[in-house]
Amino acid sequence: MIIVLGDISARGSEHNESKWIAVLEQFEGILGQYSSLPLHIVLGDKDVGECSSLDGKLVHRMAKHLPGLDSSGCGAFEFSNISFMSLNAVALLCGDNTLRFSVEKVMEKESHHFQKKRLNGADHSPLGSENGEGVGAHSWRQNSMTLGSGPVLLLHIPLHKSQKSDIGVIGVPMFPDGTASDHPLVPPSSKQSGVDGRKLYDRSHTLPANSTQYILQALKPRIIFSAHADSFSDHTHPDGTREVTVPAMTWKKGGMPGFAIATFGQKGVVSVYCCWLVQEWYIMTGYSVFLFLTALAIRWSHWI
Repeated sequence: MIIVLGDISARGSEHNESKWIAVLEQFEGILGQYSSLPLHIVLGDKDVGECSSLDGKLVHRMAKHLPGLDSSGCGAFEFSNISFMSLNAVALLCGDNTLRFSVEKVMEKESHHFQKKRLNGADHSPLGSENGEGVGAHSWRQNSMTLGSGPVLLLHIPLHKSQKSDIGVIGVPMFPDGTASDHPLVPPSSKQSGVDGRKLYDRSHTLPANSTQYILQALKPRIIFSAHADSFSDHTHPDGTREVTVPAMTWKKGGMPGFAIATFGQKGVVSVYCCWLVQEWYIMTGYSVFLFLTALAIRWSHWI
């Protein structure tokens, strides 16, 4: 199975629907013989736009062409008896917006489904099913799930990495209720939309601390895969949850492009292998040497 952790297009938010479809078809062409494998694509900030321009209609228009995603850009599926869940992390990053509340509702439903599955062995209910309706707004606080018993979580934006002074009793950042959209880079009194939302987007490359707390407590992920970085990172959160951040497959961010291969074993064991691509300057140097030797050979043949 192939998973893309967002930003499939550098200017996806500027595309109309037909152009977006063309981008997806072009990407499938790049995959070549591997296009027959199951594919899941997470929405990134380049796909749906920055905070100041985040629009629910645009997200829905993009998501409906990506298998497994709902209108808010989230999705849940199973592959080889392994549960996966992808969230629209851009909506969580941008603070007070309709999409963020939709994403939080998705997390509440999935948390309820996993707890129900754990207690009575019931089959996993799909997103938006009737069984998920009526879940309490704070049901995740009474989560009976054990650490690592939740889904493999797929995000475009990495989670907040806590400092020791931020750690609560359960090992994740603890903040007052009702501040799930707060972030240390933005004053508590600020609304994270418009100009303030843009500042948060420009200055932060991780989700807010309280969104991180919300995710870790509600979902108890088996492992988290995230992106939006220029280097690999294998981080263990204070509660024991492992997060692997994968760099972009591009040289534009100034880092080393790469991808990860994950294998899932028995008893929740996950092995992750990091694969780097050659740096751009190696390729440029190789071409330069090749051209120099070619020119030298031509010149030498004229002398002979």
